[in-house]
Amino acid sequence: MPSFFSLERFRRRLASVDALPQLCLLGVVSGLLTGIFMVVFRSLLGLGGLLFMPNDDPEAFEALSPVIRSLLPLGAVILIGLCLIPQALAARNLGVGHVIERLSRFQGRMPLRNWFNQWWVGVISVVGGLSAGREGPAIHLGAAAASGLGQRLRLPHNSLRTLVGCGTAAAIAASFNTPLAGVIFAMEVVMMEYTITGFMPVILASSMGAVVAQSVYGSDPAFQIPSISLGSLFNLHWIVLIALLIGLLAGLFIRIAQLSQRLKKLPFALRLGMAGSAVAVVAWWYPQVQGIGYDSLSAILVNDLAVDVLIALMIGKLVLTAFTFACGITIGIIGPVLVIGAAAGALGGMAGSWLWAPLASDPSLYAMLGMAAMMGAVLQAPLAAIIALLELTHNPNIILPGMLAVVIASLTSRKVCRCQGFFIAQTQNGMHLLQHPLRQALSRVAVPAAMEPNVRKTERKVTREQAQALLDANPVWLMVTRSDEEKIPFALKAADLANAMLDEAHAEQETFDLLDIPGQRLDLAPIHRQATLEEAFERLNEYGVDALYVQHITAPTIQHISGIITRDTIESYYRYKP
Repeated sequence: MPSFFSLERFRRRLASVDALPQLCLLGVVSGLLTGIFMVVFRSLLGLGGLLFMPNDDPEAFEALSPVIRSLLPLGAVILIGLCLIPQALAARNLGVGHVIERLSRFQGRMPLRNWFNQWWVGVISVVGGLSAGREGPAIHLGAAAASGLGQRLRLPHNSLRTLVGCGTAAAIAASFNTPLAGVIFAMEVVMMEYTITGFMPVILASSMGAVVAQSVYGSDPAFQIPSISLGSLFNLHWIVLIALLIGLLAGLFIRIAQLSQRLKKLPFALRLGMAGSAVAVVAWWYPQVQGIGYDSLSAILVNDLAVDVLIALMIGKLVLTAFTFACGITIGIIGPVLVIGAAAGALGGMAGSWLWAPLASDPSLYAMLGMAAMMGAVLQAPLAAIIALLELTHNPNIILPGMLAVVIASLTSRKVCRCQGFFIAQTQNGMHLLQHPLRQALSRVAVPAAMEPNVRKTERKVTREQAQALLDANPVWLMVTRSDEEKIPFALKAADLANAMLDEAHAEQETFDLLDIPGQRLDLAPIHRQATLEEAFERLNEYGVDALYVQHITAPTIQHISGIITRDTIESYYRYKP
């Protein structure tokens, strides 16, 4: 019997759907771990600036000569190609799309090799002058670190899903200093669900990630934004028009990124060269398109960029970011998306000022609304975008127009351009597997929470004395092995053996063949103890059986079993458990 504070007891509690205290503890630990990794990642980005950028600023591409800043992205893709080309295709999968895929199809288990690749690809793509953000790599690093913690402890897979959400939220919180937006992003984009047992640990993780980041970088918001209000309601109709434009831009962004399916036919080295060359050409005249663009975003929010630069950011950065992604370089897109939206919003605000100067709001207001609208439309995550707008601006007066802009842009992208969320569009058939309600419900519970542990293993033929010894242990199921190794074992209710022994027709019988006595027999297939009910349900269908025997974590063999779980048990658990 496991002790009260044993790891085995902890695993058993996590298998249940209501293991809230245990999940909250994991949320705190994973949030702190992710926060530390985010500080290291941001420090590596800063180190690149210290090594060769003017004024030790990793975003100061404008201060470089045209030749050097155009050579930087070419050098970056060469480094990426030298390291990624020799590796298997699966090892090149990085970023938020990879996190969603692993969560949907692999229960949140993250490959270590991809995690290591994400470190240097993320740093090189940003410092090397590609149009790339840091949030995508940060989410992968955070989610994989949290998942790795669970894998290391051999936790049930239903808790790995929550840990992935915790790492995602903590990464966003530590990158932007937006803990609430991190929570909503994790639930709305990655986990695709809203439950109490999911929310609480993710909230704690996001808070811990923000605490670690604030202890290093301070508690100031990511951008210094002037306090601006809407002013006249007359501006609402102009906000709608700008949001429509941004929705179309978001659709264009997603469509360009979806060219990846066609470009896959080209050699990877050629695609890298195409992406690097495209950035190099534009950077010769407009270096603002390089890197994340947070320096340009800060300038946009205080009306400090020329119109031609804004156009370059709106069109050039949009095309370059999406095209780089389509070429197979899995870059972060959230930062560039904010810059593109802010540039589009600022241009719209300037046009409004020219048309009706007395009533028009400051272009900075439209820039703020634009970055939220673009984020919401590209990700199809309107709530995350609105919350990010609130936390980035610290201005509650902007929420009303922000809600209008985000919803209009998201609807335009979805219905006019027929685009789903950016990351969902990259998945197979454009469908997040966790959108299926049955899969969601079954993936919240691990096998130990629903299995029957009172099982005894026996041979097919037993004597009366052996049968009585089996029944004295009060098992519910008997797992019957067969001498022919090619034949799978089967399960028999212990009550059926007891009835056979009490039957007057067998009163003198000394040996019982468990394949012949009356009773229901269920063929068995194996399932590991960490699996969720979703995995168990798939295994039942894969093997065409109605029951599974649960293997021990430390000894996954037929000689060591933890219990038996049947199809009826899974269906009953789904119907009647909260």
